[in-house]
Amino acid sequence: MLSSETLATFFAASILLGLVPGPDNLFVLTQSALRGKGAGLMVMLGLCTGLIGHSTAVALGVAVIFQTSAVAFSILKYLGAGYLIYLAWQSFRASATAIQAENTSAVSFGKLYCRGIIMNITNPKVSIFFLAFLPQFAEPSRGPISLQLLLLGGVFIIATILVFGGIALLAGTLGPWLNRSEKTQRVMNKLAGTIFVGLALKLARAEQ
Repeated sequence: MLSSETLATFFAASILLGLVPGPDNLFVLTQSALRGKGAGLMVMLGLCTGLIGHSTAVALGVAVIFQTSAVAFSILKYLGAGYLIYLAWQSFRASATAIQAENTSAVSFGKLYCRGIIMNITNPKVSIFFLAFLPQFAEPSRGPISLQLLLLGGVFIIATILVFGGIALLAGTLGPWLNRSEKTQRVMNKLAGTIFVGLALKLARAEQ
C-alpha cells in the first residue's frame, strides 16, 4: 500500500484544499451560523457521504464518463444548480421563527444531511477533481490502484471532516450572537439565499 510519506503529503494537501473558500465550506458555514453547530455538522456529514460516492466512482473509473461526456456533465451540473436555486428560494422566503423551529427539529437535521449529500453528488466538478487529484499520489508498484484510490479518498474525507467540522463549530458558536434578533435572522437568511444563488450560477457556468 501507500507509503507513510505519501499519505502525510496527501493529507496536508487535503487540509489546505479544504480551507480554500468554495461551495461546500461556504454551505457548512452558512448553515451553522443560521441553525447551530449541530446543523453544520450534519451538513458536513452529508457532504462527506457524497465524497464516498465520488471516491468510489473514481476508483471504479466511472468518473471518466463525466470527463469525456459533455451531456452527462451538463445534466448533472444543471441538476445541482437547480437544487441550489431551490435552497435559495427557501432561504429567501423563510422567517425567523422557521429557523428557530428547525433548530430543535430532529427531522430538519435529516434534511440537512440529505442536502449535503445532494449538493456534493450533483457537482460533477468534484468527481473530475478527484479524478485529477487522487491518481497523482497513487504508486503502481505498491498494489492495486483502485484500492489506493479508495484509501486516498478516505484520507481526503478525514481531512474534510476536520476542516469542515472546525468551520461548523466556529460558525455555530458565533451563530447565537448573530441570531439574537429576528431582523438579524432575516438578514442572514437573505445572505444565505444570495450565496446559494451565487453557487448555483458558478456551477451552471462550470466547464469540463
